[in-house]
Amino acid sequence: MSGLCGYLAATDSGGVQHTLAGMASPLARFDDSPIRMVAAPRGGVAVAAAADSVSLHGAGGVLVAVWGRPLLNGCGENIAERFAALWLINGAKACAALSGPFAVCAMADAGGQLLLAIDRSGVHAMHYQQVSQGVLFASSAAALQAHPHAVSTLDPQSLYNYLYFHTVPAPRTVYRGQRRLQPGEYVQYRHGHLETGDYWKIEYQEQSAIPFGELKRQFLATLESSVRRSADGARTGAFLSGGTDSSTLAGMLAKVSGRAPPTYSIGFDVAGYDEMRYARIAARHFGTDHHELYVTAGDVAAAIPRIATASDQPFGNSSAVPAYYCANLARTDGVTRLLGGDGGDELFGGNERYADQAVLSRYEQLPSALRQVALEPLLFGLAGKLDLALLRKARSYVTQAVVPMPARLETYNLLHRYGPAAVLHADFLAGVDERAPGDQMSKCYWQNKGLSQINRMQTLDLRYTLADNDLRKVRLACELGGVDVAFPFLDDEMLAFSARLSPRDKLNGTQLRYFFKRALRGYLPTAILRKKKHGFGLPFGHWLQRDAGLQSLVLDSLSDLKKRHIIREDFIEHLMHGLLAEHPGYHGTMVWVLMMLEQWLAKSGVPAGK
Repeated sequence: MSGLCGYLAATDSGGVQHTLAGMASPLARFDDSPIRMVAAPRGGVAVAAAADSVSLHGAGGVLVAVWGRPLLNGCGENIAERFAALWLINGAKACAALSGPFAVCAMADAGGQLLLAIDRSGVHAMHYQQVSQGVLFASSAAALQAHPHAVSTLDPQSLYNYLYFHTVPAPRTVYRGQRRLQPGEYVQYRHGHLETGDYWKIEYQEQSAIPFGELKRQFLATLESSVRRSADGARTGAFLSGGTDSSTLAGMLAKVSGRAPPTYSIGFDVAGYDEMRYARIAARHFGTDHHELYVTAGDVAAAIPRIATASDQPFGNSSAVPAYYCANLARTDGVTRLLGGDGGDELFGGNERYADQAVLSRYEQLPSALRQVALEPLLFGLAGKLDLALLRKARSYVTQAVVPMPARLETYNLLHRYGPAAVLHADFLAGVDERAPGDQMSKCYWQNKGLSQINRMQTLDLRYTLADNDLRKVRLACELGGVDVAFPFLDDEMLAFSARLSPRDKLNGTQLRYFFKRALRGYLPTAILRKKKHGFGLPFGHWLQRDAGLQSLVLDSLSDLKKRHIIREDFIEHLMHGLLAEHPGYHGTMVWVLMMLEQWLAKSGVPAGK
């Protein structure tokens, strides 16, 4: 639960003045035993309070700290000391020898060198900022902000990106000039020069022709070993939503632990949101020690300020609330680590949009002459005024299909649908680049040009859906709840296995998780294999319409947000008194995003009206 922060200062004398301090991550105030590390004479390291998740080495003008639960060339012993030796020989390439969740910092007097890196999935974080005095770095924004030289000016573009993505994607942070490492990335500082690079990128083997039986054997063996590694050294339980991923992990945890593992589910008293039935099916099937909690609107109102205070930057995923109550429930049972199923959808083709985009992409395969000379003029010209159900569907299909990828994925993006000019104050909008989020996504999507659409979408989701959103959500919730978290589907061996699957193994026509479901047939209950994905969604918009306490919290937050000249006052009024009643689930998401922005700004000490 703790983190690292430090400062490397370049000096004219040729030496390096450095301080490496372990501070609790954004949740220091909730951590009873944070790490405290300080530089000791002649390169040694003094440790005031030790923890088993930090490996330290300091000798011969070299100081290394490795955070998390990594292995180095398959071994978990003396990580920092062995990495120091490897780094001095291979430079940043040494990061490829690390596996598992980690953040690493390595510093050397010679040349004033600094290396920072994080794991392949972005489970851990690393923030950095180059200043005139040198480089500041930290595993959390809160730790970085504690340094007197840190910049505390908010970045308008990052606030815009938050409203677009509901999070601030790396490499930006909410503070101007501060950056955050992306998965598989490193940053080096040598002789006053800062550079970033990739020590790892996923490499797909689309032409792989491994027989199903062998693939299934490899998958089950990899799954078992990843769950075993994830559960090692802790009293481990599992989130259990009743979906394929969480159910699979619960069953495998029962196998590797040899006991009935504790599992935790959250329910809601709103039709269409409660998935407890499936969680109970999985719990009975695998014989877990199952625990349930029904979250109420009052629970949500109580959690909102706490989540905003603990967040590094604005974060608009409302599923953090049920995940937090799950983690809190687990902690009261004495559980110290939870297994999360995050990553399964992305690695094995489980997101509904994969099938939707496959259907839309078929239009591109038609001859351009047929599309542009016959179909489109007919649908939008001669037949454009006919209000027939079949023609309406055809026009809607073509309207979406002609939008190029990956912009087509954002068809239902809230900021896009409302229109930035309708949502944002004119002065704020004038200072941002509206195209930046789309350009950032396009760059990521097309870096794997030539690959199948499903694998390009997977690459996009590994960054934006997982590293920047879902992993942040679950880690934040678990830190607040007082437990550790591990993600077996994001084990490095599992990432490599996913890359060996053919595109058809992930998406066969419109059949999601084609290989995954075949491989687990007979292992998972049939009802779970057939159910549609749901997860820990939050019926916030529905509760908001009927719970006075939640309404008061939201209205107070949005009233203060109006004074900041970021969001148009008339849009907030229209959202709250018009749109929300029309579609509580859809428009309630934007209410949550705006409320959490104001909550974060207020908790971070940014005065209203600034």
